[in-house]
Amino acid sequence: MAERGAASIAFSGGSSPGPLLRLLSASRTVEWARVHVFQVDERMAPRGSSDRNETQLRSLFLDVVRQPGDHTHLVRVGQGRDAELVAREYAATLREFTGGELDVVHLGLGDDGHTASLVPGDALLGETSLLVGATSPYRGFRRVSLTYPALAAARHVAWFVVGASKAGPVEKLLVSDPSIPAGRVAARNEMIFTDVAANPGSSRS
Repeated sequence: MAERGAASIAFSGGSSPGPLLRLLSASRTVEWARVHVFQVDERMAPRGSSDRNETQLRSLFLDVVRQPGDHTHLVRVGQGRDAELVAREYAATLREFTGGELDVVHLGLGDDGHTASLVPGDALLGETSLLVGATSPYRGFRRVSLTYPALAAARHVAWFVVGASKAGPVEKLLVSDPSIPAGRVAARNEMIFTDVAANPGSSRS
């Protein structure tokens, strides 16, 4: 914000971001009105559904900090909309407001090694130019997601990983193991935050 007057952050979905969103929404040190908020990914699910990442992001963060509408950039999945069209629209929004370079991207890590909606075996893993793409069905939903090029362009990537089932994937993430989608993220600057259970180097019972 000091350099450009505003900043941008993209949040992932899933269960682990809940406590993070609560903490950030309670922060009085960030001028959220000067921050453009994006999504890392979204499921092609009905609005208001618990399967939709927007639902948690709104209830725990956007509605609490009362983010200005023109600084809130959500994936417009919509009922019956075409996933590829949604991806193209969101890529255009990303370029318009960030030039394709997000300041901060928050990422989680699945027990199968996926991050964002870059999931094992999906064709989107091979995307080398588009900033946003659409996946094949995965665990019940097609998804729209930032791609590897978008993640590589971000100024900072912050990983938040919780739970013992993630210890194995974290170990692979730490060495950029390409056998998992998360291991292929080429971040310019990154930090990895885990709880004790997910930390492969911790002594846990």
